Amino acid sequence: MTTAAQALSINQAWLWFKDAPLHVLAILVIAIVILWVGRRAITRIISRVTTAPENGSHHHQRRRERAMTMGSILRSTMNAAIGVVALVMILGELGLNVAPIIASASVLGLAVSLGAQNIVKDMVSGIFMLFEDQYGVGDHIIINESEGTVESVGLRVTTVRSTDGTLWYVRNGEILKLGNKSQP
Repeated sequence: MTTAAQALSINQAWLWFKDAPLHVLAILVIAIVILWVGRRAITRIISRVTTAPENGSHHHQRRRERAMTMGSILRSTMNAAIGVVALVMILGELGLNVAPIIASASVLGLAVSLGAQNIVKDMVSGIFMLFEDQYGVGDHIIINESEGTVESVGLRVTTVRSTDGTLWYVRNGEILKLGNKSQP
């Protein structure tokens, strides 16, 4: 024979089992739909920018490369943000108290950001360099008293081949002075 407490416990378990998986499934479906719509919107915007009429092949190529890089950054940021929000919502649905998790993540984020200031500074500088089109691959530039041709531009590091053949890796956050001989 079951007691009233056991019956209540079984009833609560049944209600949780009936509702929680459906809520988790709904959260996953909504997150996937938002990701799909977001990726599609970013891809369309990028394709419009990259297929605009050409004024000059060099300028068109630079704009295309910048747009592709920005699209990649936006997609990655969107994936991370939606993934984290969906995960926290799912954990909450499963009965976990998410307040301590969010507080711990905030403290951990603060500690990591303080420890990774230079990396963040380099990446933010790289984003601004891309937006402002300060230089691109193939440009002849002068960076911090060094001169050469840009071989690659990343969010964190720019590589420059000097006239004597040396390949320089310059962190974007360290670029204080820049001259571009290739831009009009």
